[in-house]
Amino acid sequence: MMRKYMNEAYQEALTAYQLGEIPVGAVVTYKGRIIASTGNRIERDQDPTAHAELLAIKAATRVLGNWRLNECDLYVTLEPCIMCLGALINARIGRLIFGSGDSLKGGLDLVRYSGKKDLLRNIEVYENIMEEECAELLNKFFQERRRTTSDQRYNKTIRDP
Repeated sequence: MMRKYMNEAYQEALTAYQLGEIPVGAVVTYKGRIIASTGNRIERDQDPTAHAELLAIKAATRVLGNWRLNECDLYVTLEPCIMCLGALINARIGRLIFGSGDSLKGGLDLVRYSGKKDLLRNIEVYENIMEEECAELLNKFFQERRRTTSDQRYNKTIRDP
């Protein structure tokens, strides 16, 4: 079942990729059904907080009429950054399932090794679901950006699987 919903998040990442966004997709499920899905919209919205995870959380809270998402699962193609991880913690997401790890901006290790690992005590975490596909899409995006622009913000590579 995890792969099914991660594939939906991957489809959102593909859409983001086609729109020129960093290809990250997110899906929120509640009791086995998708209630929110989106991809990054940072460039489109010119908003540094328009990460797929935050947009999906906001949409899910509107659907449920409740900011507490403890019965929800979040599927995301890339390990959440510290900002998104903070939102997951505050929204009380029940389960986090992600594709590719992010050794540069991923927030999990920062929390786990900061002495604040209790922050994650109520979130089940599943890592590396569809890791190869997720990492490959991100690497393709950044390789293309490095070839077509001298813009340094795109000169990074996600850890190869």
